[in-house]
Amino acid sequence: MRCSAFLILCSLAAFSLPAANAQEQAVGLAAPLSESFGLLGQQMRDGARVAARSADARIVEADTRCSAEAGEAAARTLIEQKVSVVVGFLCTDAIEAALPLFAEAGVPVITPGVRTATLTDQRERTGWPVFRTAPRADAERDAVARLLLPRWRDAFFAIVDDGTIYGRELSENLRATAELQELKPVFIDTFRPQLDNQIGLAGRLKRSGATHVFVGGDRSDIAILARDASGMDYDLTIAGGEALRAEESAVPLAEGTLMIGLPRWADIASEQARRALEEAEIVPDGYVLPGYAAMEIALAATASEGTAAEALAAQTFQTALGPHAFDEKGDLVQPLYRLFRFDGQTFKEVE
Repeated sequence: MRCSAFLILCSLAAFSLPAANAQEQAVGLAAPLSESFGLLGQQMRDGARVAARSADARIVEADTRCSAEAGEAAARTLIEQKVSVVVGFLCTDAIEAALPLFAEAGVPVITPGVRTATLTDQRERTGWPVFRTAPRADAERDAVARLLLPRWRDAFFAIVDDGTIYGRELSENLRATAELQELKPVFIDTFRPQLDNQIGLAGRLKRSGATHVFVGGDRSDIAILARDASGMDYDLTIAGGEALRAEESAVPLAEGTLMIGLPRWADIASEQARRALEEAEIVPDGYVLPGYAAMEIALAATASEGTAAEALAAQTFQTALGPHAFDEKGDLVQPLYRLFRFDGQTFKEVE
C-alpha cells in the first residue's frame, strides 16, 4: 500500500478484516463513526460487522462524519481499496458528495439510513448507483393513505391536523388520495395543539357524524382527544402516524388507537440474526439490524454472477428483516410501514 493511501485510511479510521484468500471480495462500510452522529454510525457498523463474520469478504470502513468533505474522502478511500459495493451513510450531504465518485468507479451503494426522496428520484439524471433499504421521506404519508382508505371506505371518516408541516403533510396527502378514489371526509379541520383538552375538537367531530378520524399530530394531542371523546360517550376510532411511538404522555394513550408506523426491527428480525447479535453481545438498537440486513444484501450481491450493481437491480435478497428487492430508482419494493393497534401497553400489528 502506498504511504499516501495509508495516511488517508488512518485519518478516516478505516478498519479492515483480515483477508482469507486472494479471491475474496472487498465490501465498503461508510458511516459517521465520530463526532455527533458517531453513536448511530457505530450501531450500523456493529450490525454490519456481525453479518459479515461468516463471509469470505474483506470489510473496509471509512468515517463519513456526516459531512460532504468527509463523505467525499471516504468514497476516495473505499474506491482506492477496490471495494465492489458499499454499505452505509446516514446523512444526505455525505452521500451526495460521495455518489458521483462511486458512479464513476462503478461501485453501488446500499444505504439503510438516508431517507431524502430526491436521492433516488434523480437517478435518471445523475446515474447515481444508490439502493435504499431505508424508507423514503414520503413513505409515511403514502402509507397512511394506502393502509387506511381501504379499511375506511365505508366509514364516516374525518381528517384533522395540528398545523405543523408534519401533520399537514400527512393529512393533505390522505385527503387528496381519498378524493382521487372518490371518497369524501365528513369533516376536515386544523386544531390548536398542546392544549389541556380537545373538547372543542371532539364536539365538532361528534356533530359531523364521524366514526373514524385520522389525526396529523403528536401522541399527546391524540391521547387527549381520545380521552375527551370518551368523556362524551363518543365512540371514535383514532389513527395517527409514527409520532405515536413517542414516549408516554401525561394522558395515557387510549386502547384501540391505530398507528401507521415502522415496526421495531428487533420484533421482526430473524432468529439467526438475533442469535448472532446476542452472541456478539450487541443490543439490536437503532441502526444495528438495518446495518446487518444491508450487509447481508451486499455480500449476496458480490457473490452473484456479474457485477454487484446488476445483482442489486435484478434480485430479491433474503435478509434478517425479510425479503428486499429494489425498483428501477433503487428504492425498496417491499413497503416498510405497517398498521398497528395499541393494546393498552404496546402497539401490535394489525393483520
